[in-house]
Amino acid sequence: MALRGRTEDRHAAFSRCLADIVLTLGLDVAPEPGPGDPRTWVHRVRAALRDACRHGVNLSEESFDALIEAAVHDPDPSFNRQFVEPALNAFGHMRVRTALLGYLRTGTDRERAGAARAWYWSALPPRMPLVRAEDPDAAGRPEPEDGPAMVAEWNEAALREFVSNEHLDVRRCILPGLPLRKSAYPPELHELVDAAVATARSHPDDYLRHRVEHQVGD
Repeated sequence: MALRGRTEDRHAAFSRCLADIVLTLGLDVAPEPGPGDPRTWVHRVRAALRDACRHGVNLSEESFDALIEAAVHDPDPSFNRQFVEPALNAFGHMRVRTALLGYLRTGTDRERAGAARAWYWSALPPRMPLVRAEDPDAAGRPEPEDGPAMVAEWNEAALREFVSNEHLDVRRCILPGLPLRKSAYPPELHELVDAAVATARSHPDDYLRHRVEHQVGD
């Protein structure tokens, strides 16, 4: 079952994020939509960002924040990858994942849902050799063993958020990437896994009820 549409309008916040990207990356696009269909402006910004990544771009510290914020606020989960991927290539997986974890823990409900959608792309390998950070030390690339620890940290935070946060979009966005096997968590979290499964199974939202059976059955 496909994930249903957002329960809140995200387009105004996303437009502000795109305006920041235009300014911080110096894209050859108007910094705000003109009169008429704002979707045309959104498409132009997306296309300009793709072209910049293809031809080569050096990303500033401000660009990192703008890209992550756009990924979190992108209303289309099919396209938020285009903001996550340049940040990954220029600044490294650990920095991107740390930023998304911050949104999950302290953001608004809208941002928590968006962080969960963006996290899906955070494991991509670097495929944009011409996208670099202006500061060579900005990436802060972790040692290889840091990766599993960060994933475990995210999974625990997402599990706790799913159980405690009743916001529908948050739960819809967290659940598809949430491991529901007790073996994925330390023993002290096993009761919380049971609570997450029970919450999804008894929820009035049919997407959550369908999705949990798919995941528990795998």
